[in-house]
Amino acid sequence: MKKVRTRFAPSPTGYMHIGNLRTALYAYLITKHEGGDFMLRIEDTDQERYVEGALDIIYRTLEKTGLVHDEGPDKDGGVGPYVQSERQASGIYMKYAKQLIEQGDAYYCFCDKERLESLKTSVSEDGTQIVNYDKHCLHLSKEEVEAKLAAGVPYVIRQNNPVEGTTTFHDEIYGDITVPNAELDDMILIKSDGFPTYNFANVVDDHLMGITHVVRGNEYLSSSPKYNRLYDAFGWEVPVYVHCPLITNEEHKKLSKRSGHASYEDLIDQGFLTEAVINFVALLGWSPEDNNEFFTLEELVKAFDYHHMSKTPAVFDMTKLRWMNGEYLKKMDFDRFYEMALPHMKEVVSKDVNFEKLAAMIKTRIEIWADIKDQIDFIEQVPDYDISMYVHKKNKTNLENSLEVLKEVQFLLEKQEDYSNDALFELLGQYAKDKEKKVGFVMWPIRVALSGKQMTPGGATELMEVLGKEESLARIQTAIDRLSQEA
Repeated sequence: MKKVRTRFAPSPTGYMHIGNLRTALYAYLITKHEGGDFMLRIEDTDQERYVEGALDIIYRTLEKTGLVHDEGPDKDGGVGPYVQSERQASGIYMKYAKQLIEQGDAYYCFCDKERLESLKTSVSEDGTQIVNYDKHCLHLSKEEVEAKLAAGVPYVIRQNNPVEGTTTFHDEIYGDITVPNAELDDMILIKSDGFPTYNFANVVDDHLMGITHVVRGNEYLSSSPKYNRLYDAFGWEVPVYVHCPLITNEEHKKLSKRSGHASYEDLIDQGFLTEAVINFVALLGWSPEDNNEFFTLEELVKAFDYHHMSKTPAVFDMTKLRWMNGEYLKKMDFDRFYEMALPHMKEVVSKDVNFEKLAAMIKTRIEIWADIKDQIDFIEQVPDYDISMYVHKKNKTNLENSLEVLKEVQFLLEKQEDYSNDALFELLGQYAKDKEKKVGFVMWPIRVALSGKQMTPGGATELMEVLGKEESLARIQTAIDRLSQEA
């Protein structure tokens, strides 16, 4: 059996789109599941769309996600160069294009912009237009072609596709697909600048580099018959096609950078963990046999079977990703959590507090790092709050008895030396018992006084432990003053 070889072939045109990341992940998993090779190839033939720094993003993303390539521009496996512009400079693509011309499977096209514009036709109500080339230049004589080449007339090289009959190809996900040859346009293989199109270069490169499985988005399904005709023209073996389903947002529309879930680095900047993102992206179009939802990358390699990929579009559910990330945070080793959470906590809190205790409180209450701010902002300063917050039906508190509780516990807390959670809870629990009240009756007014919030990451005594004696008493005094004025 031939060794499985897959490639990830991004264009350096900007950020790492989630669709690109999933393609890279699936290509990695398919080959590693079979003990094969994963290749990185840079497809930079579209020089106009090249973005400075995009290559760094590609390398950085692969490194951070653990999708380590076996071959690439920085790891020569003997079939390089691995950058298409470098391959183009060596004349590879022109060589094969001219072979196709000699065989009659391609031809020079000298049509100018104006003529091509005249061939445009509308294909949808929104005014989208396409050019269906009419094979005009196919009918030029050999002498006419040579004369135009000698005169330096700009040209492209087009594939010569039949207009009758059908072409059938097989995809591992979508099965056998047959298209009428009349629908196959004579796509450009070599552009007027001498660079190959993606459509041509990827076929030549995949063959020369020994790629056995081509993994890509299903937007390339419609082009696959034309690719297959190129393989057949050269007498090359067609690779196994694995076309991944579309990824949409929650409204079943195209992912956008504006919505925050378009790129890997956007998600990391929002506070998601790399391992959670990879786990989530793996499930965008693939379902494991046992319905397990949580995988490490190593576990994904073992479990991934591309035959269980879906044909239907996958929905990028931000709520689901947040939940999954929260589960990862809950399971995370505390020391690692504390190390990663500390910078986020210090962005919000400048006071000298017990950050370790604070981290322990929020660990099970946040889904992403960005949630930390709303959880702990009261530590820095009590927000302005409505005193009606002291009224709590379940705990049977109102403005009057809350003021009474705060005054009485203030006296006890001033005398208390041990400000650990356990000691404070014991003290206030005994006070509640002596008053013949439930613990919530005592704790609720204290929590509001300390935080100005109804929801906090910890109870009243936990908050006091973090804030310390001096700050806790100062906040209780402020609450007493306010209730005395307004109650």
